[in-house]
Amino acid sequence: MKKNSYLKKLIPYAIPYKKYAYLNIISNVFYALFGTISFLTLIPMLNIMFDTSTVKITKMPTLKKYDGIVEHFDMLKEYYGNLANYYATTNSAQFGEMSTLSYMVIAIMITFLFKNIFGYLAMYFITFLRNGVLKDLRNDVYNKTIDLPISYFSERKKGDIMARILGDINVIQTSFLSVLELLVREPLTILFTIIAMFAISFKLTVFVFVFIPISGYLISLVGKTLKKHSTKVQSEQGKFLSILEETLSGLKIIKGFNAEKLFNTKFNESTNNFNNYSNSLSHRQNLASPTSEFLGIAVITALLWYGGQMVLVDKVLNAGAFIGYMGLAYNILTPAKQISRASYSVKRGDAAAQRVIEILETPNPLQDKENAIIKQGFDNEIKFENISFKYEDEYVLKDFYLRVPKGKTIALVGQSGSGKSTIANLVTRFYDVNKGKITIDGIDIKELTKHSLREQMGLVTQDAILFHDTIANNISFGKDVSEEEIIKAAKIANAHEFIMEQPNGYQTSIGDSGNKLSGGQKQRISIARAVLKNPPIMILDEATSALDTESEKAVQDALEKLMQNRTSIVIAHRLSTIQNADLIVVMKKGEIVEQGTHQELINNKDTYFNLVNMQSLG
Repeated sequence: MKKNSYLKKLIPYAIPYKKYAYLNIISNVFYALFGTISFLTLIPMLNIMFDTSTVKITKMPTLKKYDGIVEHFDMLKEYYGNLANYYATTNSAQFGEMSTLSYMVIAIMITFLFKNIFGYLAMYFITFLRNGVLKDLRNDVYNKTIDLPISYFSERKKGDIMARILGDINVIQTSFLSVLELLVREPLTILFTIIAMFAISFKLTVFVFVFIPISGYLISLVGKTLKKHSTKVQSEQGKFLSILEETLSGLKIIKGFNAEKLFNTKFNESTNNFNNYSNSLSHRQNLASPTSEFLGIAVITALLWYGGQMVLVDKVLNAGAFIGYMGLAYNILTPAKQISRASYSVKRGDAAAQRVIEILETPNPLQDKENAIIKQGFDNEIKFENISFKYEDEYVLKDFYLRVPKGKTIALVGQSGSGKSTIANLVTRFYDVNKGKITIDGIDIKELTKHSLREQMGLVTQDAILFHDTIANNISFGKDVSEEEIIKAAKIANAHEFIMEQPNGYQTSIGDSGNKLSGGQKQRISIARAVLKNPPIMILDEATSALDTESEKAVQDALEKLMQNRTSIVIAHRLSTIQNADLIVVMKKGEIVEQGTHQELINNKDTYFNLVNMQSLG
C-alpha cells in the first residue's frame, strides 16, 4: 500500500460530514488570518513609540493609484502604515501616549480574541467529523466481521481482530485530526505569516527560507522508521489481547492443568515486546518536538544576526518592523512543530489504517450472487450431489452423495474426523463445497440468498452458544415474540422448570457465555431457541452431547416431537438419538460406508454394528 493512501479510503467516510469539514476550513482560515494580523498590529505602534526617526503624520493619508501588482501592494502597505501613524500621532497629541498604548493593547487583544474564537470553532466542527468517521468506520468493520465466512476466523486470532476494531480505529481517529491540521490550519497559518514577512522584507524572508528545507530534511530523518514501529506495536497489542481472550475462555482448563505459569510467561513475553516496541515508538515521537523546536530556534538565531545587521548597519529596516518580523518568524515555529507532530501521527495512522482496511477489503467468497433467489419455503428434498470438500490440503469429504427427502430424519454417524459436522457446515453454507453441489428443491444453494437459506434451518450445535443476556432474550434471539411463545418453546425443550427456579425466572441474566448455568441447562436453552424459530429443516450437531441421562430422556422426547413433520439432519454419537431415524448414514474418512435403518444395519453386522457395540457412534 502506498504511503498515506489510506486517506483516499477514508474520504467516503468523511463525505456525510463534509459540512463540518467546510466549517472547519473556514474557521481555520480566520484563525490563521487573525493570528497573522495580531503581529502586524504591533509594527505601526512600535514605530511611533520607539523609533524617534519616524516622521509623525498629522494629515489624513490618501490612497494613491499605481500600476502593477508589486507597486499596488507596496502602496497598500504604505497607506495602512501611514494611516496607523496618523491615528497614533493625533491620538497621542490629543490624549497622550498612554492612550495610544491602550488602543494598541486593545487592538492586539481583539485580534487574539478573534483568533482563539475561530480556533475553538474549528475544533468544535471537526469533533463532529472525527467522531462521525470513527462511528461509521467501526460499524462497517463490525458489519464486515459478521459478514466474513467462518474460515476467515479459523486462520486468525480473535484478539488481533479486537485490537483492530478498538485500538487501530482510535489511532485513525487521532490521525484524522492530524491530517486536517497538516492540510489546513497550520499550512494556512504559515502561508499568511510568510505573506506578511515578504511584505515587511523580501530580502530577509528569502534568507530565512534558505534554512527551512535543511530543517525539514533533518526532521524527516527522525520519522522514517515510525510507521514500521507503529505496525509492530499494533500487531503485538493484538497478540496479547488474543492471549487474554484465550485465558478468560479457558480459565478452568488452565487452572485444572496448573498451566498458570505457562500463560503468565506467554503474556509477559508479549507485554515485554509491546513495551519495547512502544518505547522505541515513543522515543521517536518525543524526538520530533525538541528537534523541530531547536531547528526553529536556529533559524531565529540566524534571523537575529542577519536582520540585526539590516537594522543597525545597513539601516534598510526600521526597529518596529524588525520586532514585528521576529514575532511573525516565531509564529511559524508553533505550526511547524504541529506539522512535524502531525506527520508522525499520520504515519502511525497509516499503519493502523492498513490493518483496518485489510478487514474491510477482504473478499468474501460466500457473497450472494447478483439476483440471488429468495427461498420462501421447503417443498421436496435436500440433495448432496457428489460433493468434495477440504479445509486445507486434505479432503475431509470425497464424492459424498445423499438425498434427504422432506419430512425424513437422516442421522450421520461415524468416528471423530469422519466428516459428519462438515455436512452441517456445508448445508448451512458456512463453507462452500470444492466439488459437486448441494441443492434444495433442485436449486443449488449458491443460487439462494444466504439469509433465506438459513431462514429455513434451525441449528443446535455441540457447544451451546449463549450470550450475556437474559434467558428470554437468548431464546427469542431478536425475534419479536410474546412471552407465551418463549415459555412454550422452553417447555418443549424441557427447560421451563429449571428456568422458573432461577432468581428472576426468564429475566435472569445468564452471565458471559451462560456460565451461570450447567452444560445441560445451556443446551436446553439452545434447543428452545431452535424450537422457537420453527424452521422446516432442523440440523442437530451433537445436540444432546452435553446432557446427563435424565435430561437426555426428556430432551430426546422433545426433539422427537420437534422433528415430527420436519426434515432433520442429526449428527450424534448416542444410540438413543439416532435409532429411530428414517435413514442412518455411516461415514468413515469422508465417505459413506454403510446406510440403512437401525435394524437393517444391526443385521448387517458391519461398521455400524461394531460402533454400537463399542458405543462410539461419534
